[in-house]
Amino acid sequence: MNPQAQELNNLLLANNKNVFEMLSQRGKSIFFPKKGILGQSAEAKSTKINATIGAAIEDDRSPMRLKSISDRINLDPSFAFPYAPSFGRPDIRKRWQSLIYEKNPALNNTPVSLPVVTNALTHGISMAGYMFLDPGQEVLVPNLFWGNYNLTFINAYDARITTYNLFKNDGLDVDAMSEKLMADGDKKVLLLNFPNNPTGYSPTVEEMKQLIAAISKAANAGKKVVVICDDAYFGLVFEDNIETQSPFAWLSTLHENVLAVKVDGPTKEDYVWGLRVGFITYGIKGGNAELYEALENKTAGAVRGNISNASNLSQSLLLHAFDSPTYKQEKQEKFDIMQTRYSAVKEVLKDGKYQKYFTALPYNSGYFMCIKLRDGLNAEAVRQLLISKYSIGVISLGDLLRIAFAAVAATDVKTLFDGIYEACKELA
Repeated sequence: MNPQAQELNNLLLANNKNVFEMLSQRGKSIFFPKKGILGQSAEAKSTKINATIGAAIEDDRSPMRLKSISDRINLDPSFAFPYAPSFGRPDIRKRWQSLIYEKNPALNNTPVSLPVVTNALTHGISMAGYMFLDPGQEVLVPNLFWGNYNLTFINAYDARITTYNLFKNDGLDVDAMSEKLMADGDKKVLLLNFPNNPTGYSPTVEEMKQLIAAISKAANAGKKVVVICDDAYFGLVFEDNIETQSPFAWLSTLHENVLAVKVDGPTKEDYVWGLRVGFITYGIKGGNAELYEALENKTAGAVRGNISNASNLSQSLLLHAFDSPTYKQEKQEKFDIMQTRYSAVKEVLKDGKYQKYFTALPYNSGYFMCIKLRDGLNAEAVRQLLISKYSIGVISLGDLLRIAFAAVAATDVKTLFDGIYEACKELA
């Protein structure tokens, strides 16, 4: 094993050996190479003539660039064209950490790691897999989950996905999750995705307490639990009494056997799908600077070995947005539009006629909601008919149709559901 990796492992062992044992073999072996080319480049950063960096420089020492590109970027060239660090820009890392505390007041002043920048959330999920999944490792997810987990966990890392029942009596089936956590095996990897894709469901305040208690029960029984919080749709909660904070807020102080891994970013929160910036942040009870720095170094090493670094331009644009005096007002305006679309769905589905052919699964947040078709109706056949005859696009998932109300104007919601109703009626 590389001595730099062993040095990081020793820090983990000294501060919480459980965290070391949670790592995959890749996670144990990875390190950020501070003593090679990167280290030498860092040492030469202040030199007058710097011939270490792998980027071209103009004679005035600004980044070399094409005018046809730079003329269209209203930023200092140094914020756009050079490489960003593999950890991410230090300024955006600190700012995103402050936003995590602001959005999750239950954290109080609990120490958590500085976020490491990823190439948006899919890459963040993949880096969590790199750090914690060995071949054959079981990943617990609800039976309604984002299909890309299959590619990320199974195809990329040879892990196994095990599902548990998501809903029971119009709410979360916390007992089903708890049963899987308490099953045989000392190490458990649990993925929580709220608001859930595809259902658009987030826990109530009481359900969140039950969920955290179930994880605590497993930890107290000696299980080492890695909880990956996929917070892609964080903040988009449209009902009262629904928990608006991430499970990360409570998991970060829960138990020395529970490592919370928060994967989040501005993709959906700030409506910047194409900028491809995400973050991965760690929290564990008793976590200190040494432990977190070791995890950050390992994660940055995984990022460097995978994509080198995320876009400097995207990080800079986002940082400017976060610093804008109108940032919160702009976000509220977009949230209000989303709330209106959600409310339009709730209002339209009050009409009992639709229940002849489909019923809504529980939903209260996010981008999506799902309808379950009555027995005998084929979701894929309905989907195809909606495209060909009604010019309506939805996603079929088994006997469900997933509807992205986030992409539908409130004035079109009734037309959408009436079209689904007519297609079901025709195929019934």
